[in-house]
Amino acid sequence: MDKITITFNGEKKEFPKNTSYYDISRAFNLGKNILGVKINNQFIALSNLAQTSDIVEFVDLNDVTGNKVYKSGLKFIFEVALKEEFPNLEINYQHSVPKGFLGEIIGDTMITQEDLKKIKNAMAKIVADDIPIKKLTVKNKDAIRFYESRNAYEKALNIQNISSIVVTLYYLKGRYNYFYTDMPYSTGSITEYDIVFLGRNRLVFVFPSKDTDGKLPEYVHYDNIIKSFLIGKDWLETLKMQYVTSINNTIGNGKIKSFIKSCELVFNLNISNTVNEITNNRNIKFVLIAGPSSSGKTTTTKRLSQYLVAKGFNPICISIDDFFLEREETPKDENGNYDFECLGAIDIELFNKVLNGLLNQEEVILPTFNFVTGKKMYGNVKTKMTDNSIILIEGLHALNDELLPTIDNKLKYKIYLSPFIPLNIDKHNYISTIDLRLIRRIIRDNRTRNLNVNDTIKLWQNVRRGEEKYIFPYIHQADTIINTALPYEIGVEKVYIEPLLRSVSVESNYYEEAIRLLSFLKVFYPITSEYVNRDSILREFIGGNDD
Repeated sequence: MDKITITFNGEKKEFPKNTSYYDISRAFNLGKNILGVKINNQFIALSNLAQTSDIVEFVDLNDVTGNKVYKSGLKFIFEVALKEEFPNLEINYQHSVPKGFLGEIIGDTMITQEDLKKIKNAMAKIVADDIPIKKLTVKNKDAIRFYESRNAYEKALNIQNISSIVVTLYYLKGRYNYFYTDMPYSTGSITEYDIVFLGRNRLVFVFPSKDTDGKLPEYVHYDNIIKSFLIGKDWLETLKMQYVTSINNTIGNGKIKSFIKSCELVFNLNISNTVNEITNNRNIKFVLIAGPSSSGKTTTTKRLSQYLVAKGFNPICISIDDFFLEREETPKDENGNYDFECLGAIDIELFNKVLNGLLNQEEVILPTFNFVTGKKMYGNVKTKMTDNSIILIEGLHALNDELLPTIDNKLKYKIYLSPFIPLNIDKHNYISTIDLRLIRRIIRDNRTRNLNVNDTIKLWQNVRRGEEKYIFPYIHQADTIINTALPYEIGVEKVYIEPLLRSVSVESNYYEEAIRLLSFLKVFYPITSEYVNRDSILREFIGGNDD
């Protein structure tokens, strides 16, 4: 029998050819928490068979891809448990929230906390039984017929649009489903999770990640985020546009231009409503605008300013980034690198001196930070508040009260921005906010900073850590949420990003992530950017705006 040698962490072991990577992981005494293996930066499911001698890296949920595999396994186990306890009910996984995701049980029964306990008990048994999740390769036409027979037409159309001869389905205890990731080898890997009951058949699924050091995080309820998503979801359902296939049909029918106009009008309406709320409170002098990377802070701040001008106000726009400490004064992280993400990188003393000066109607000169020299620059233009002035402050730390500790909270109005796209791929696969922001950033970085995909993804993990530390803990302080997602936007972004993702070589550490995003984009029809307004928030990323 042919033998192969597998090397892990410098340790070599010999196995018969065609041994599963699951059995190999057990031979290295790695336990049930391993979710896959990486060989030459490519993720491989544990169910795959080893054909050649290789150096391997086993991954758990602390790996980006491994975490997505874990989440898919959790979703599948819940679906199976729900069907065992309530055969007439379905689960619709709707959207990500910090540290988890939102789901809604669909059917003619309103479940109770006691009903959820039964489902959790069924899940616990499925996990304890450590049941293998079988990977099946099915002909495209057979999978389409299967989902059509179960009235899952959006799934059938997605498979049709992928245009592959075969598709991958997964089987667990009489249920078949597909996901846009690999699956765990068996149910025994999904040991840490919580399900929080929100009422009205809505649930939040909480699970660990690298950001939580692999531990189950405590649930924090983000009511404003969920409400913002549900408002967008209800609007799309009214238009019967809740799935990607609906957008694709609109493109095929030649009506996408009209839908794009509707999306832009809804975004502008949200801006208008926010401005009305601000101007109806004459105490408000500072509007603080925060959001994670690629949430559209620049365009949204500009749009708020334009609407304030139209209502007779004099907005003054300030970027927190212009108040960075001089480069040599910037604090460093544990690795000795400059930490531009922390609040300590901001010249808080100067920032408050300038803002208090403006509040006292003094003339001040606002700095502009030169990122090349690492120093603040000052011009000759002086700024002064008038009775109808409102200061718009945009930046990473805008929601943190430590930024403006000397200014009364009654004078502040806080806005959190993020693209909560209320469009689903199908009932069990939603569009991740993180993925949407990453797509936006890859396109923008390539266009404005000449960065390739590898550069952006490498930086992305540091950006994400900064968001977890300095933005997400303060979301609950926001007075309002502005959803900056446009339901049609991924079709436009697809045209820009696919060539960039295809340029990532197999030797790259980020090849697997590029392939995952390409696979995700397959179900979207491309949309020409000529239909996108010149002042659309999408122009912040793809370019071509009026500036």
